[in-house]
Amino acid sequence: MTTACRKCRQVGEKLFLKGAKCRTAKCAMEVKSAAPGNKMKRGRVKKISEYGKQLKEKQKVKFMYGILEKQFRRFFEKASKFKGVTGENLLSLLERRLDNVLFRLKMVFSRRQARLLIVHGHIFVNGKRVKSPSYLVSEGDAITLSPTTEKNTKFITTVVDKRMGIGIKVPEWLELQKKERKGIILRLPIRSDITVPIEEHLIVELYSK
Repeated sequence: MTTACRKCRQVGEKLFLKGAKCRTAKCAMEVKSAAPGNKMKRGRVKKISEYGKQLKEKQKVKFMYGILEKQFRRFFEKASKFKGVTGENLLSLLERRLDNVLFRLKMVFSRRQARLLIVHGHIFVNGKRVKSPSYLVSEGDAITLSPTTEKNTKFITTVVDKRMGIGIKVPEWLELQKKERKGIILRLPIRSDITVPIEEHLIVELYSK
């Protein structure tokens, strides 16, 4: 079982870290949903402390967006300096990461795949190459594949076009232009754009101690 599957089992929810496979019967959460190392007898329910709930929620969001603790804390500190609700600001910042935007635009099967494309220079923002997965997009930005990547027929057919053909809705803050294989940032994401069940207030409480 892969590390990605163990992360989903650890938080007890599907985080769709492996793209299309997560929507099939082969998904580890469909086969075995118990957390790794959980040897408790059937029928017994393990009580989770308030701290445990807060930690689990933080881990879930970290796993989902594929970032480490140090970087996650930097995002939290940045979110806390903005006006408004800190938890919502945090989620908005995470959604604006370039690797997440590629995933939301259906140009890749997973955020991990998006990161690989970005660091290898296959993604342009407003016509300029960007190699940082944590790059924060802004309203009006245009996301495209590099000219070299566009010429890679096999990749375009088996990854980009195949993924775009899946019937998953692109968030309202983004616009996907399929023919051009281009994404436009219509506006910055807000809390209602994120449909994954996240209790961000638990993360704020954890870091506020």
